[in-house]
Amino acid sequence: MADESPLIRSLRVAVAAAPDDVPLRLHFAELLLAEGRNDEAVAEAAVALQHAPGDAGARALMVRAMGLPPAGNQSPASAPTPVENVPEPPASAPAPVESASEPPAGKAAAFDWDAAEQQVQDLVGPRFLEDPQAADGEGAAGDAAAWDIDAPGSVRLADVGGMDEVKDRLEAAFLAPMRNPELRRLYGKSLRGGLLLYGPPGCGKTFIARAVAGELGANFLTVSLSDVLDMWIGASEKNIHDIFETARRQAPCVVFLDELDALGAKRSRTHHSGLRNVVNQLLTELDGIASGAGNEGVFVLAATNVPWDVDIALRRPGRLDRTLLVLPPDATAREAILRYHLRERPIEAVDLGKLVKATEDFSGADLAHVCETAAEAALLDSARSGSIRLITTKDLLGAAKQIKPSTEPWFAAARNVAMFANEGGLYDDLLAHLKRKRKL
Repeated sequence: MADESPLIRSLRVAVAAAPDDVPLRLHFAELLLAEGRNDEAVAEAAVALQHAPGDAGARALMVRAMGLPPAGNQSPASAPTPVENVPEPPASAPAPVESASEPPAGKAAAFDWDAAEQQVQDLVGPRFLEDPQAADGEGAAGDAAAWDIDAPGSVRLADVGGMDEVKDRLEAAFLAPMRNPELRRLYGKSLRGGLLLYGPPGCGKTFIARAVAGELGANFLTVSLSDVLDMWIGASEKNIHDIFETARRQAPCVVFLDELDALGAKRSRTHHSGLRNVVNQLLTELDGIASGAGNEGVFVLAATNVPWDVDIALRRPGRLDRTLLVLPPDATAREAILRYHLRERPIEAVDLGKLVKATEDFSGADLAHVCETAAEAALLDSARSGSIRLITTKDLLGAAKQIKPSTEPWFAAARNVAMFANEGGLYDDLLAHLKRKRKL
């Protein structure tokens, strides 16, 4: 302000530089009050009380700035001046607060802090911003709010068409011990586990993981690379820790690590120290070291198309110690998938038997693409002819001829791994499948 003294201007700058310095702010308010700038003195005293709610000096200065009598008993010598002799406060000062009831005789009126707060609330903003989620008990510190956790779903293994071999192995190696607590206690089996699903892309690894969570009646938490990586040093590791802490609080919970080769790549091939630290943190969380209670009730499922690129430490016993090969859907599964993708399309006399035979080695995603391509062909013919026709077996078989199975490049790469890098029999099931298919 142009009419401010140099001292006032200097103190205003000092207070702005040190907003938490209560004595400095009170000294500034005293100078403002001495110059008759009561409203500014009230504002400064209010800020001081926000930083130090019990400060007696700030309270007394607030009373004086508002032109009110001080609270407390008064001796006769210092009795308050009669009301008619009290000089009127400056025009800029807030009006005195009227008490709802008369004070007892011989005592000064107690200062009404609630009324004073209402008078200055427009002058001084709140010290802290309230978290709108925290008001509902769902702040970032809450267990499920930070990460998307799905409640136990209705999907079961019975909803997975065909793939009986996969279901049998899941039941024997993973689900049966979890469903029988008495036997589990008898044999000392802990309520935790890790399973790695691998195979060609588009063959239903994520759907199987959800079905396992449904069988266990557990919550489901999906984790991908984008959920973890952060530009700040240490933040990615903290994200991993927070994810597993959330799963422990929500136990029983299935943590599904999607694309594990990106999240847990071999550290020997990783040149960026941040990615190595992510793998190290993931190993720590899988061991349950970060939590005193361990990972009881936390089931870790992971999926990858290239298990040979996953750090070997992730696959040691006690972590992701069980491995399951998820192959392209068999004939029964292909029929179920085709029925699903054709259920809402206009079809006529479709021979699913012929179509199932023509889609050997097709993945679930390939089968969906076949149905989409056949629908496009029928739609184009209808547009050209001006009359609507239904999708026929010929359309579907023609689409199947146009589309090559997306699993072939994967098996070409996996063949070399199964033949020349099968240390410890990690890929015996893959090797057996390739021999059955005569792809070796």
